[in-house]
Amino acid sequence: MQKLSVEFKNAPGNASQVPCSVNEVLNREETLSVPCKVLADNNSDENQCSGRSRQNLRVFVLNMRGKPLMPTTPGKAYRLLKQNKAEVIQRNPFAIQLKYATGENKQNITLGIDSGYSKIGFSAITKKAELIVGEVTLRNNIKKLIEQKGNYRRTRRAKLWHREPRFDNRAKSKGWFAPSIQHKLDTHIRFIEKLKRILPITKTIIEIASFDTQKMQNPEIKGVEYQQGELQGYAVREYLLEKYKRKCAYCGKTNVPLEVEHIVPKSRGGSNRVSNLTIACHNCNQKKGNQTAKEFGFPNIQVKAKESLNATAFMNIVRKKLAETIDCETTFGYITKCNRIKLLLEKSHCNDAFVIAKGRIQERAKELNITQTRRNNRSIQLNRKGFKPSIRRQRYKLQPNDLVNHNNVLCRVKGIFNHGQWVRLLNPTKTTVNANVNNVEMVSYGKGLQFIPPLSEGVLR
Repeated sequence: MQKLSVEFKNAPGNASQVPCSVNEVLNREETLSVPCKVLADNNSDENQCSGRSRQNLRVFVLNMRGKPLMPTTPGKAYRLLKQNKAEVIQRNPFAIQLKYATGENKQNITLGIDSGYSKIGFSAITKKAELIVGEVTLRNNIKKLIEQKGNYRRTRRAKLWHREPRFDNRAKSKGWFAPSIQHKLDTHIRFIEKLKRILPITKTIIEIASFDTQKMQNPEIKGVEYQQGELQGYAVREYLLEKYKRKCAYCGKTNVPLEVEHIVPKSRGGSNRVSNLTIACHNCNQKKGNQTAKEFGFPNIQVKAKESLNATAFMNIVRKKLAETIDCETTFGYITKCNRIKLLLEKSHCNDAFVIAKGRIQERAKELNITQTRRNNRSIQLNRKGFKPSIRRQRYKLQPNDLVNHNNVLCRVKGIFNHGQWVRLLNPTKTTVNANVNNVEMVSYGKGLQFIPPLSEGVLR
């Protein structure tokens, strides 16, 4: 049955707002940019835990010394800019800096990071609300670009017959990572530092692994709370689901309930170690009975069970390196999964980060999509006759994803043509506009980590 909401018009003005301690001017009731309304649902607290309304995006605030303060609403920020009490310092994400001295009373903000190989989930929360949440898409073409660079270099060196051959005798330093993995680690660190420059974060929690391999190798450890409580079995199950791609090890079925099953039954001398466990559907588990996997007709199961997850283990090492570099707390993925299920939240990087930050009843914020953009100095392209490589050594002033001002409207550069004299723009209405480069004004370069959408209302006030 659809549940209705009742509007309380006599609610206080700050009932649905996050307390903002930047200044009394920002906290006064008459400066609120939204009507004073509160919705009272007939939903239970349990159902509201995973179904709160999403808040509008906030504007980040810095004091006169450039230190982060609590964020405010777009309406309050617009009034400060109109009264010349603040200035815009960046648009990606949008942040302002105050021009007068203020108090620095701040709330405790916890940042949760769901680190990953291709995506990063993040969520910053206070006791009452979620300030920012989103997902970062990492670049996955580093390895390809490095191989391409190596091919160009070998081709260039092959033409120099007078050069003596060199031997591959260069040793790798301790703690060396492959360039593609090192780039992901550096991106994690840069992104967390970027958030700390616009938010007064007091605590950071990072998920360093999906499971605790030490506990799995010795499941009889005593005195550990999660081994004796509700988290028992989550580590082993998550490990097996990851290894067998969430499908039955015998019949290969997916999207069916899976059970943890012994390859060699305990009645025949099998142990509870992870090397003797696999994942199977209920039907295969019943058919196997008291047989071993080899007797059941699957001799390769034992071999696969002893194989380690090299890629996952390597990413766990990277996450631990990240935790060592940044002063933070750590947690495991199976703990996150257990808490997410309790809150009735769907599986996503944003929800995982919210749970990692120990979010429970906070009002959720709108999700942001953040991408990484590589700003090229030179571009290899086809020449006029269709051959390549044709290297354009002259770098154009405007590049794709740059934010520019065209006729007092914020637009994003889509491409350059006519030898860099004309630019194709994408305006807030998602339509393309062609303009001469002399008629546009640079607002911010499109490089590095970019918060989407950055155009907001699209009009420069």
